[in-house]
Amino acid sequence: GLGSTVSYLNKIGLDRIEAYEHELAHYMYKRLSEIDGVTVFGPPAGAPRAALCAFVCQQVHPSDLSTFLDMEGVAIRAGHHCCQPLHHALGYSHSARASLYFYNTKEDVDKFIEYLQQTLDFFGNMGDGDELGESGDDGFVPFI
Repeated sequence: GLGSTVSYLNKIGLDRIEAYEHELAHYMYKRLSEIDGVTVFGPPAGAPRAALCAFVCQQVHPSDLSTFLDMEGVAIRAGHHCCQPLHHALGYSHSARASLYFYNTKEDVDKFIEYLQQTLDFFGNMGDGDELGESGDDGFVPFI
């Protein structure tokens, strides 16, 4: 139960967990910031931050991102996140949020970024006037 969980976390070391979460947070922030059309909210690069990133993508609603990434086995949150006043102040109605913990790895972040980019590419190719299959699609199929 709870006692076993606390013992497990103490055995790993809360300072080690915190340091690793900060490392992962900075890595995810960096990787998200590399994607065109993605705006990451929160502290700037290098500042202390929790192991999560709230973000918006210029061309895709957060709920659509969440749905498409879920089909690839990537879980993110989409919505208000109990911060509607902040969203309003930033000029957005919703955001997406990816969260990490000490069991995640940089490879998990890389996979998330890969699927996020595929999803953005899919939506970016919509309405470009090409017939299906003629737009340079790399075979990404959102629904199976």
